[in-house]
Amino acid sequence: MSDATALDCADAMIEQAWGWPIADLEESASRVAATDPMLRSAMHHRAHLVVVSNSIAVHQDRLHALTRPGHVPAFYDLDRITTSASALRAAYAESNTAVQMIRHVVDAREHALTAAGGPEAERVRVATARTSQATRPLGPPADRPAPPAAAPAPLVANRR
Repeated sequence: MSDATALDCADAMIEQAWGWPIADLEESASRVAATDPMLRSAMHHRAHLVVVSNSIAVHQDRLHALTRPGHVPAFYDLDRITTSASALRAAYAESNTAVQMIRHVVDAREHALTAAGGPEAERVRVATARTSQATRPLGPPADRPAPPAAAPAPLVANRR
């Protein structure tokens, strides 16, 4: 069985797709967010995978401590063992999902690169433009002044 973790697999996928080491890609992901939204997405999913991988390590250590050889668990430890095992399974499932998300981003990038010369190039450009526009801050553009506030309605006395 391989000792490669989900994070190692994700790093290998990202490095192969972009052709740079992970350390360089992490640094450039924040700077080139508008020009390469797929890199930003892949690195965002990778950051989530780092957190999940740490969670897996914690749950594994806890489970190994509760089930070490020669140790007879006490009655109250059985609930802790069950809870740790359940949390470990959930963390593994979340890890696999994060790796699949990264795989989808890498596949989409490869498809976008191959479609650049094909008939779907315009669709890829529009989708990329839409993604980069979605990352801009909300609110009115800086070059336009804010619209004037509406004048409050005059108070009318209640006549009965």
